Amino acid sequence: MSTRRAHLEITGMSCSTCSGSVEDAVGDLEGVASASANYATDEGTVEYDPVETSLAEIYDAIADAGYEAASETETLTVMGMSCSTCSGTVEDAVTDLPGVVRADVNFASDEARVEYNPNDVSLSEIVDAIEKSGYEPVRDELEESQGASQRERAVEKELRRQRKLVIGGGLLTVPFVPMMIDMLFGFVDVASPVPMAIAHPPGWLEFVLATALMATLGKEFIVGAWRAFSNNRRANMDTLVAVGTSAGYVYSTGVLVGAITGGFYFEAVAFILWFITLGNWLEVRSKARAGSALRELLEMEADEATVVRDGEERQVPLEDVEPGDVLKVRPGEKIPTDGVVREGQSAVDESMLTGESVPVEKGEGDEVVGSTINENGVLLVEATKVGSETAIQQIVERVKEAQSRQPEIQRLVDRVSAYFVPAVIVNAVVWSVLWFLFPETLYGASAALGSWIPVLEPVGGGPVVGGVPVFEFSVVVLASALLIACPCALGLATPAATMVGSTLSATNGVLFKGGDVLEQVRGIDTVVFDKTGTLTHGEMTLTDLELVGERTATDGGTVTGLERREDLESFVLGAAATAESGSEHPIARAIVDGATDRDVEIGEVSEFENVPGHGVRAETDRGSVLIGRRKLLEDAGIDTEPAEETLIRLEREGKTAMPVAVDGRLVGVLAVADEVRESATETVAALRERGTEVVMLTGDNERTAAAVARAVGIDPDNVRAEVLPEDKADHVEALQNDGSRVMMVGDGVNDAPALTTAQVGVAIGSGTDVAIESADVTLMRDDPADVLKAVRISEATISKVRQNLFWAFIYNTTLIPIASLGLLNPALAGLAMAASSVSVMTNSLAFARYDPHEDYRLAVTKPLSWLRGN
Repeated sequence: MSTRRAHLEITGMSCSTCSGSVEDAVGDLEGVASASANYATDEGTVEYDPVETSLAEIYDAIADAGYEAASETETLTVMGMSCSTCSGTVEDAVTDLPGVVRADVNFASDEARVEYNPNDVSLSEIVDAIEKSGYEPVRDELEESQGASQRERAVEKELRRQRKLVIGGGLLTVPFVPMMIDMLFGFVDVASPVPMAIAHPPGWLEFVLATALMATLGKEFIVGAWRAFSNNRRANMDTLVAVGTSAGYVYSTGVLVGAITGGFYFEAVAFILWFITLGNWLEVRSKARAGSALRELLEMEADEATVVRDGEERQVPLEDVEPGDVLKVRPGEKIPTDGVVREGQSAVDESMLTGESVPVEKGEGDEVVGSTINENGVLLVEATKVGSETAIQQIVERVKEAQSRQPEIQRLVDRVSAYFVPAVIVNAVVWSVLWFLFPETLYGASAALGSWIPVLEPVGGGPVVGGVPVFEFSVVVLASALLIACPCALGLATPAATMVGSTLSATNGVLFKGGDVLEQVRGIDTVVFDKTGTLTHGEMTLTDLELVGERTATDGGTVTGLERREDLESFVLGAAATAESGSEHPIARAIVDGATDRDVEIGEVSEFENVPGHGVRAETDRGSVLIGRRKLLEDAGIDTEPAEETLIRLEREGKTAMPVAVDGRLVGVLAVADEVRESATETVAALRERGTEVVMLTGDNERTAAAVARAVGIDPDNVRAEVLPEDKADHVEALQNDGSRVMMVGDGVNDAPALTTAQVGVAIGSGTDVAIESADVTLMRDDPADVLKAVRISEATISKVRQNLFWAFIYNTTLIPIASLGLLNPALAGLAMAASSVSVMTNSLAFARYDPHEDYRLAVTKPLSWLRGN
């Protein structure tokens, strides 16, 4: 294959060194012939061999270098896929296009998520590629005129089409029912209640009905089989049905015209086609139900908003609301969009967002989320995010992304499925030929099996003893062995479960980035918690102010002349608050707020320096101020020994204590405290009970860290204190190097590297956008207990995947040999094929009733009450 040229827009480059870093990162990839980057224009060009490296690898290399190549992502609904082979065909067709970075096609949700470089390929070209592969793409966007997405309309259209096929096919199949009843009575050697004339209609009538069914129901499978073969030289589920029914139809037609001797199998053709069409209809219905939770979330959005402009209230459509608009929300109304409360106080029902039914109190300055319900009191809310930027829209987008990324186990299933259909065809042909060549030998073996499987006796009594012609029986074996195999069940097993699992988690306030993350969480054996804002509320308050060496503090310098203790305390607190006024750190805010509450004046800052992990130094109108860890002062030549006893006492109380120096003199100690979250202790206990190791990382000193660890039940040996922000990732990496599978839970910007380093990064909902973007899992609530939800949903989802795969494999590995030995009627084989895929979807949908507050391992021991939703 010839080389390709990619034209990239690269953001983040600020100098020639940056462009050189991009060129080196991409140029090191195998198959890259040349790479150039221009930081002045933010552009880059790469020539590469697509056989040796992919565009996705080039994008990843640029990201690893610290930059970003522009791309767009679109979600397309793809109708017409019948098994995982079809989704593989679509995926190959799209990824073969120059400019497509990656494509994930989910057969269970009928969706394709495509990331592409708009400089090299257009969305219309992607749509054309899907159409040329034989499937029907639909761009998932809203049409204002109808208010429903094109995907929803496409699904409804497909449901109507399948329903018409089921009803029409059923009417054509009804005349064959007496014949099937007569046949079943014959199997158990009991006189049939059906009159002979009805049970065996004229052959020409059977031919007419079967022909009509082949022209309607059968056409669906024949076209699908031809499409798969002509476009990609592949075989899929449609191939199995098309070959199996065509074999029975052609053979029976040959008997009808006298070309060969034997019996008719028109009734088997009729029931096969109707059973499988019925299964397809039920499958489409199940898929629609599996995705309904997301649609219900979107339907929770308000249609209108009451906007207050120039003192007047106006009702406007939701799409007309802009950031900065002030919205009036009355009791019982939905909050139209994300925002901040400017006036009023109320309780807000956020259950649709977090899964928790207890309303949350909201007041001035609190953030609210669109689509949640104002319980009581009038709120004036300033809109901050609208349209696609709102939390509910982001949740839906996150879930769609999660559904497009499948667990590692699915890759194994895909590899098996790629060979499954060809293997089934080869198996059916081989056994058909063997039956034709060695009928007596094989009949002896099948009759022996039939003696202990009485309902699976040889069709018509066998090729020799029953008088059925050998060729006829070999055709029956061919059809049965083809029709009993069900690649649908294998293909649906994983995506159906992950689709339900990711939606279930979203409605319970837990967002996974992908099905692969769902799988990774299940294997976690170590959970690392950041302390501040995760195990604690992250809302520091000033608790103590201790003077150190009053006599020294009043000897000369800036503090000369201060005799009263109250004045000394005000001076120390004022100096510290002035220095901290330039910082946004929670400790800094606590000191500033503490000074404000005590009516201490905050002065001016002329110079400010934040020393990450140590404290601050500042030039103020109160003098040169240092506040932070001991080391910060000691590095400046200030002896902290006079404050040591006070520092130790406060730290043992679980407080963060900081010495304060003014103009090179130690003048006092401030202490702030952060309350431990109510659920932290229960969460740690539950994790340890599960056998999970729990570790705490904090920048606080060892005594404060130990006090918090004792409060929440973490082993003192698992506490890492005085960890600088840049070192958190190193501690996580060290744990993983020792063989642990680590989940990191944090909320701040300084946690982002550690979240990325961990095998699974979890950002709690109060965290910053940077932390959430870096995380694999986002918890919508500020509650570490939701870590347990994430673990339980992960375990439940992967367990459901394995259940589905177990039954799918058992079904195929058990019934394919039975059909190959001539022990199964083709019509029953078609029924079994349809039932297997429907059963996988039904099993997955039952999972939607799971309550993640309960351990899944306990829930599955009482399946009846669980399925009832009790």
